[in-house]
Amino acid sequence: MTRQADKPFLYAVVCAAGIAADVSKLITAAQERHWEVGVLATPVAMDGFFDTAAVEAQTGRPIRSAWRRPGDARPFPPPDAVVVAPATFNTLNKWAAGLADTLAVATLCEASGLGVPIAVLPCVADALAAHPAYRDSLTRLRGMGVRFGERYSGEPDEDGRRPEFGWERALDLLEAA
Repeated sequence: MTRQADKPFLYAVVCAAGIAADVSKLITAAQERHWEVGVLATPVAMDGFFDTAAVEAQTGRPIRSAWRRPGDARPFPPPDAVVVAPATFNTLNKWAAGLADTLAVATLCEASGLGVPIAVLPCVADALAAHPAYRDSLTRLRGMGVRFGERYSGEPDEDGRRPEFGWERALDLLEAA
């Protein structure tokens, strides 16, 4: 697919959380707001957390999860913005620490170093959110200019219903900047 010159390019970074199955909602919302979208996924997220074929069909681009080899063409142009959704405990902590051991985390480290706007929708269980490393990571990432939506724990309410994941909130965070 060739880039549509009149549309900004959004990197959507998808981590391994159950809610990732609905990532098409983020892509649809971004496309409706006139973004062209490319998806990067953590290696674990690629292992059945979302429908990769459907996402590739929706974006018209391959999902990136591994580094390209020297001489390979760049499958995506540089990003105008990045959304990380769902953002897991592991990915957020590695990113804050600069541990770029996957393409997804390395891309986040690079994008934040370049000043690319980044919006994050954390998907972290209550017990993990209480860990001091998580709190420290959020402080560090906020200090780098990263914008955060409310944390989604996936915990059911008193009626046993799980709350909706606010996919569009990530785009709102980018637009508010």
